[in-house]
Amino acid sequence: MIRINENYLKLKPTYLFSEISKRVNAFRESSPDTEIIRLGIGDVTKALPQACLDAFHRAVDEMSQDSTFKGYGPEQGYAFLREKIAEADYRSRGAEVSADEIFISDGAKCDTANIQELFAPDIRVAIPDPVYPVYLDTNVMSGRAGDLTDGRYDNIVYLDCTSDNGFVPSLPREKVDVIYLCFPNNPTGAAITREHLKVWVDYAREHKALILYDAAYEAFIRDPSLPRSIYEVEGAREIAIEFRSFSKTAGFTGTRCAFTVVPKSCMGYDASGDRHSLHAFWNRRQSTMFNGVSYPVQRAAEAVYSEEGRLQVRALTDYYMGNASLIREKIKSLGYPCTGGENSPYIWVRTGMDSWGFFDLLLSKAGVVCTPGAGFGRCGEGYIRISAFNSRENAERAMERIARVPNA
Repeated sequence: MIRINENYLKLKPTYLFSEISKRVNAFRESSPDTEIIRLGIGDVTKALPQACLDAFHRAVDEMSQDSTFKGYGPEQGYAFLREKIAEADYRSRGAEVSADEIFISDGAKCDTANIQELFAPDIRVAIPDPVYPVYLDTNVMSGRAGDLTDGRYDNIVYLDCTSDNGFVPSLPREKVDVIYLCFPNNPTGAAITREHLKVWVDYAREHKALILYDAAYEAFIRDPSLPRSIYEVEGAREIAIEFRSFSKTAGFTGTRCAFTVVPKSCMGYDASGDRHSLHAFWNRRQSTMFNGVSYPVQRAAEAVYSEEGRLQVRALTDYYMGNASLIREKIKSLGYPCTGGENSPYIWVRTGMDSWGFFDLLLSKAGVVCTPGAGFGRCGEGYIRISAFNSRENAERAMERIARVPNA
């Protein structure tokens, strides 16, 4: 008899985006003549930057010759990419990160899911609400979450994010060991100031907690006063692991490349209170369970840091932020309070009604797909998330359709 991991039975019955797909497919069958505009899942729609494509092609050509062919690469990633990341994304902004503290991967989603394997099963985890579902679900799978009661897990410390606190959570009132933070935030689009981020860093240092900082959307920050990395805050190297991705930055959602920074000064503790390097643990985990990102993909990612690549990536993110601004202003003109869309490609909209009900209303009456806020947690009820990842034409048409929907 094969015993299962019964923690999987504690997961909520359906994954958010699977339920969205189910409802969209049902609508398509019932209304085959209606063109659907998708502003739900955060997938990009524009092609890779030309600099990345050119580098990709050159690397593929290298793979065609014995003399330049690459087999297994280093699990941590090729030095040529890690050096560019360390310099351009960190040292140029005054954040001390070395190339050998960077681990190249095939996605920030994978890394934020897998990182929890480093920690004991009985640690106390603090997670914002609303939240990207992967943070919570992977801790449920590992057995840390406890039982689901009235929509929340018993052993999770929830950090409520509401309009009252600007969707930036307050410090936990009880002892926690690991804290998940994501800024610019998915799903709310909220950003965090340097001063507020320092409050979290100081808290983690005082309480020997670890911050898992998801900065996958940092390229969309337009306010120069906002931090792009937690390592811009003094002391963060001791208590934070940071995750980033090329998915939204350079359109790599189908190409797959990301990275995680684990400083060598970041420590965990065993039952006796002795310190251990989380960098060494993560390196062992990746070396054992991951064979690295392909050489052509890493060369394509390296091109992001070329002069042409920088300009093209900026143009790409500007395009999506243009959509975000258009959506934000139209939604506000319709009388809906919202946040995001200024330093984030997501607009978080207060609907005044049930999240899934509003989702169904927009789908059935406008043929527009959004994401119900309730799928991100209890504090997301009454909200929807609208994504700016689509063409300008579709963003404009979607807003025109929404404006014509009764009660919307």
